[in-house]
Parts: sequence; structure tokens; C-alpha cells
Amino acid sequence: MRIAIAGGGPGGLYLSILLKRLDPSHEVVVYERNAPDDTFGFGVVFSDETLTAFEAADPESYAEIARRFVRWSEIDVHHRGEVITSGGHGFSALGRKQLLNILQTRAASLGVELHFRHEVTDLDGDLVVAADGVNSTLRARYGFEPRLDRRRATYAWFGTDHVFDAFTFLIAETERGVVQVHAYPYSDTMSTFIVETTDALPLDRAACEDLFGYRLIENRTRWINFVTVRNPFWRKDNVVLLGDAAHTAHFSIGSGTKLAMEDAIALAWAVREGDVDAYEAERRPIVESTQRAAQGSLEWFEGIGRYMGQPPRLFAFNLLTRSRRITHGELHKRDPEFVAALATRPPMFTPLRLRDLTLENRVVVSPMDMYSSVDGTPGDFHLVHLGARALGGAGLVMTEMICTSRDGRITPGCGGLYKDEHTAAWKRIVDFAHAHGRAKIGAQIGHAGRKGSTQLLWEAEDQPLPEGNWPLIAPSPLPYLPGISQVPREMTRADMDAVRAEFVEAARRADEAGFDLLELHMAHGYLLSSFLSPLTNMREDEYGRDRAKFPLEVFAACRAVWPEHKPMSVRISATDWVEGGFDGDDAVAFARRFKAAGGDIVDVSTGQVSPDQSPAYGRSYQTPYADRIRHEAGIPVIAVGAISSYDDVNTIVLAERADLCALARPHLYDPHWTLHAAAEQGVDLEWIPQYRSGSRPPNTGKDVRRAPLRRFDEVPGRSDRETVLRAIGGGRP
Repeated sequence: MRIAIAGGGPGGLYLSILLKRLDPSHEVVVYERNAPDDTFGFGVVFSDETLTAFEAADPESYAEIARRFVRWSEIDVHHRGEVITSGGHGFSALGRKQLLNILQTRAASLGVELHFRHEVTDLDGDLVVAADGVNSTLRARYGFEPRLDRRRATYAWFGTDHVFDAFTFLIAETERGVVQVHAYPYSDTMSTFIVETTDALPLDRAACEDLFGYRLIENRTRWINFVTVRNPFWRKDNVVLLGDAAHTAHFSIGSGTKLAMEDAIALAWAVREGDVDAYEAERRPIVESTQRAAQGSLEWFEGIGRYMGQPPRLFAFNLLTRSRRITHGELHKRDPEFVAALATRPPMFTPLRLRDLTLENRVVVSPMDMYSSVDGTPGDFHLVHLGARALGGAGLVMTEMICTSRDGRITPGCGGLYKDEHTAAWKRIVDFAHAHGRAKIGAQIGHAGRKGSTQLLWEAEDQPLPEGNWPLIAPSPLPYLPGISQVPREMTRADMDAVRAEFVEAARRADEAGFDLLELHMAHGYLLSSFLSPLTNMREDEYGRDRAKFPLEVFAACRAVWPEHKPMSVRISATDWVEGGFDGDDAVAFARRFKAAGGDIVDVSTGQVSPDQSPAYGRSYQTPYADRIRHEAGIPVIAVGAISSYDDVNTIVLAERADLCALARPHLYDPHWTLHAAAEQGVDLEWIPQYRSGSRPPNTGKDVRRAPLRRFDEVPGRSDRETVLRAIGGGRP
């Protein structure tokens, strides 16, 4: 094959090396616009995990790279006059120019044609690889369709002749806001020194030197906004994107060069096996996972001002876990003394008080619609379902959304609190929970609005009933699914009064049933949620001009009848995941008003308001919205959404991103999830007498050992490919 590569950075050069190693008969040509000794930036840093893949892929270049490494294992966080150190992390770095020279020499020795000072607008070859960076010219030339997310923070790369002995974060508070530095050594004489500020106006070099006290060196240094590049496809005919041309990840997790070189490994294997499409299939999930982590990291730094009041060690923990990849448990493995200095008991097993209600731990069984009531009345299924989870150790168990009227149901199977028999049925469940466990139990009440009168979830989600539909109401006459869903009637003032009275009556009944906490459902596109969102509230009256007015009226009316000593919560969708919809700014503003009205805690979910949503799914993906509300609105919050492990809960609670964590699917999988989490962490959580003999996990006697790593070229075939891909996070079990 003739393979033409645009871009002589680490990704393009490494690809050329691997292609020639796998098949010396390939004609591989690299075109680079700069001179061979030009380089921009300073050092390149790799984690120990990344280096494993490089050693397997090309031992010769790895040996040369490793020979020049500066290695360290500590991270230093400078905050408010203190230096907090965390160890056990494992980093290696070298100069970017050194890395390029090593790869250039290795490529030339294998017969790769290298052309420097060569501008490329078009290339010819059996395979054309665009590895020409974030501003790729070939990407546009060949009709790729990148999505560019330009962030608001500005940053600049400097070097310094001060040699740091750890990966160092310097945090400075100025009149213009917080300025932070990401610094690390890359030789015995130099360090990289990246300055980032959330202020739109950058600092000059002299100002940075005055602020941080180090002599700085420029190398085409300029202040820029980071751009996250995402491409819906990486291949078009014989043209393939690689590295920053295909995707970028914020420098705060140090992944640019790493991702490009790992791309090269996967693409080289795909070429060898004659299946170029396998490159994107293997790499895209890994890259998107990295981009999600990078997004979490960059957003954390964009909002760094909200954490400045935290004590230095807690601030450092928050910083270290910002991407959600390093967790409480992982950090405990790396540096147990660091974590022990913050908390001697797993954070999830600390109590929380809301008014007169004390929860024994920070775990919530999230509301989960079961669609198993009969004419609004919960039965034996709900007793077993909620009762089992009330015995499982969670501090708080929430019901599904209990509907405030017959016409306010989502489906015919939804529970209600609008008849006496409903109150009695829920009381039976609450009494069981209180009698047999230590969990508190909360009622979530709501009205389906335009999303009502639909079939059961497992029959046809969001689809209207084939017969027997009831009329729907909403702030505006907009169907949820145009052309499919029933068109709701626009609510009148009389409708609002009636709905408010129904909520008040449901609140009274919830108290009669003995519930410990009351939550109003203002999320997921149901009635009160649809008042909040500009996508669903098109009214021209006062309830359109102030979209929070009616939801807050309902809350005030319920708060007036709900006992003073019992707390009230509200669940909101903190973003619609649609441009022009309800967003994070709106969520903070609403939370402030909710707190001022007497609210106690905000249950922070997202989405499900519009079928046009594009959620950024991932680990704990909704937690940043809870985090922001907690710090900017000054109210306790419940985090929910893809929180699946007790490690996640410990991390979120200890970092003060949320006060409680609500989990749904883990509690479907294991009703005793919290008890098992306690047992595995050595916490003596009380089991009911009937189950006490099962309070310790059985000893299986299994010895699980990791297979040794095999060389990239040791044995032809699929097995060695999987070995290398597993080393970079892409292998399948």
C-alpha cells in the first residue's frame, strides 16, 4: 500500500513507524509543514498505564523515549498558602522536541519518507491519513463535519527553568478571578508551565511571572481558548482522521499526544488486518470516554471559583477527582494516608440532617416508576419492592412519582394519592418500612401533564393508549411527540387553581400516610417541569414571562400544609440538553428561589423534557449540575444519574459535589446494595435480625490473576492485537 500521512507530529510519525514494522513493503510518506527541529510547546507527559502500550507496540522507540524520561509519582496542589501532596500516581515526561526527534529517527531508519516544510492541501495514496492537528486543513478539504466546542477559559503554554519535583497545580486568586497553573518537569533543567484563567482577558508573561514568581519562557506562546473537536465519522473513502484532527481532549488530563499515539496503534492494526473501519470501531468508545473525562475536568477548572472556600486538603481531593476517573477508592489505593487525613469512615456512611429528619447515610433509593398500581392504588408488588429496599440499608427510600389526580397519571399503572384507598395503601408500605428497617421513606408527587395517557413502559414507551385516553393539560398546547402524542389543552387560571389544590391534597395525604419527606416532581417534562422550560412554555401571560411562578406557587401551597418539621425536596431537570432550553444558569436561579421559599434540598436530574435532547451520557454525568447548584445556590442537593458504585458515592460526598446520591438500577440489581457496600468496606451497618447471618460476604476462594502482557509483534493474529488494545483501554474481556 501507498500510505500518505499529513502531519509529522507524534501521532503521524508513530503511525508511520508501526505501519513499516508490520509490513516493510508499505510505502509510507509523511508530510509536515514545519521544519524537523521546529516544535511548539514544551513537555509531553504520560501516565504509567499509557507507556505499557508503547512498550508493547514498538520496543525500540519506547526504549529511547524511556531513556530520556523524567519520572515522578506526586501531585502537589498549592492552595491558600498550603501545599498538599498526594503520591502514588506515576508520571513520565520528556521534551516534545526530544520525542519528535526520537520518532523521526526511528521512522527514517525503517524507510519512511519524511518531507518537512511541505504545505499539504491534497494527498494521493491508497490510504490518506489526516494527522495535521486541531486546525486540520485536510479535514475540511475532504468533507468531514467536525463539531467544535470553543470554551470560555483562556490559556497559554510557557516553559520555565524551575524544575518542579511533582505535577504541580498553583492556584491564585486575583481581582479578575482565579488563575491556575498546570506545571510539570520534562527534563533536568526545564518544566512546562500552562497558565489558565477564566477571565476573558489574558495575562501577559510579565503579569504571570509577578503572580507566580517563576521566570517564564515563551515559544510561540499565545493565549487561546481550548476547542473540543468531535467528528461524527473519522473515515471518508480512503481518508482517515487521526489525533487532534479527529478529536481533542482538554490538556488538564494530559491526553492529546497519548490519544494520537494510541490512535496510531489501532489504525496500524486495522491496516494490517485489511479492515480500516475497525480502527474507528475500536477507538471511538475509548476516545469518547476520555473526552467525557476531559470535559468534566475542563468544566471543573472553568468553575474553580466555587470551590475556593474549601479547606486546602479537601480542595486538593476535589481537584484530583474532578474528571471522575480518579475516585475515592482509587486515590485510597495510591495514597491511603492522603485519604485517611480527610475521612476515617467511608463518606457515604455519615449522617445528614434536614430539618428534624436525620438520614443515617447518604444513599437514596431513587424514584422508579413501576407501572403496577390498579386505578392508582399500590398493592403487594409495591410492598415487596419498596419494603425490600427499605431493609437494604439506604438512608432514604423514595417512591415512584405518585400522581395527584387520575388525569395526572403517566399510564394506567401509575400510583396515586387522590383517594382514601390510596392513602391507606401507601400507609401500609410506610408502616412496614418504619417497623422493620431504619430507612426513612419519601413520597414524590407529580402530574404528568402533556406526557400522560400513555402505555406502560414495557408496552410502548411514550406512545398514547390505543383506547381510553384521558384529556391532557399543559402550559402550552404542544404535544410531546409531534404527530404521535395527544395535543394537550393550554391551562387556564381555573386549571392552575385545580392542579394546585390537587397537589395540596396529595401533600396532606402523604403526611397522613406517614412519609418522612415530600418531593415535588418538577423534572422530565411532566406538568410543573413543562412550565419551567422555554421549549414547552410558550405562554404570553405572567406564567410565561416568569416560568417558575406557577411551580413555586404549587410548592408554597404544599409547604403550607406539610408539617414544619418535615423537609421538602424538588426534582428538576437542570438542563433540557437542547440548545435554547432550560439550562444550568436557569437551574441555579430556580434553586435560589426554591431555597428562599423554604425548600430544603434539590434532587438534580436532567433531560426528558424534549424528544430532541442530546444528553452527554457517562459516569455520574449529571453530578456536575448538582455540584454547581450546591455551591452557587447554597442549598443541599441530591445527585443522580449513572452513579453505580459505592466508590462513586464516596467520591461525590467527600468532594462536596452533593449531599446525597440517588441510585436506581443498582437497587434493582441488588435491593441490599447499601448493606453490601458497608460489608465490603468494613463498616458495621445494622442488619435486621432475620438477615444478620448474611452480613458478611462469602469467601469464594477464587484467585484471579492478570495474564502477562505479550509483545505487539510476538505472535501474528488477533490475540496480540487484543493485548495491545487492552493495554490502552480498548480490549474486550
